[in-house]
Amino acid sequence: MTEVSSLTGRLLVATPALADPNFDRAVVLLLDHDEKGSLGVVLNRPTPVDVADILEGWGELAGAPGVVFQGGPVSLDSALGVAVIPGEKGAPPRARPRAGARASVPADPIGFRRVHGAIGLVDLEAPPELLASALGSLRIFAGYSGWGPGQLENELAEGAWYVVESEPGDVSSPDPERLWRAVLRRQRSELAMVATYPDDPSLN
Repeated sequence: MTEVSSLTGRLLVATPALADPNFDRAVVLLLDHDEKGSLGVVLNRPTPVDVADILEGWGELAGAPGVVFQGGPVSLDSALGVAVIPGEKGAPPRARPRAGARASVPADPIGFRRVHGAIGLVDLEAPPELLASALGSLRIFAGYSGWGPGQLENELAEGAWYVVESEPGDVSSPDPERLWRAVLRRQRSELAMVATYPDDPSLN
């Protein structure tokens, strides 16, 4: 089912009509989306908890703000690491250093599973030093957002979400509270106007 699996790596941006308080103004990065369901993390819900307080060794690798983010309402007692590692496994070599020499694309580091482009999941059980030199950015999430088979498709049909392309910088946005407006503002369509929607429509 190509249509279903093609949303992996894209962003779900909550529409002003979405009534679920868990996802009010949420920006969700989809890490997995196929006929069996969907899984993602909310990128703009920082908590007051420092990464260093709960995961030894990972705190100094987490980008600012170095706090744990609430990835969604499911499994809040589990941690998930999402990182950006520049380059793409299997990408064609850009240039060959000398005639006849073959340039190879380095394999992804141990403990990293690429999901989409430069974005992937980090095995938080792995020693942090294995990934330290390769990481472009890292964010730690408590919990995740999950949908059963067909559930997200129903929500999309009801107009609960806008689906837009992600950018690697979204994962590590230094100003997560403004990410909802920032993602909408960069769209080259009428969605850019939604960024001006007031937080409380009754005051408009």
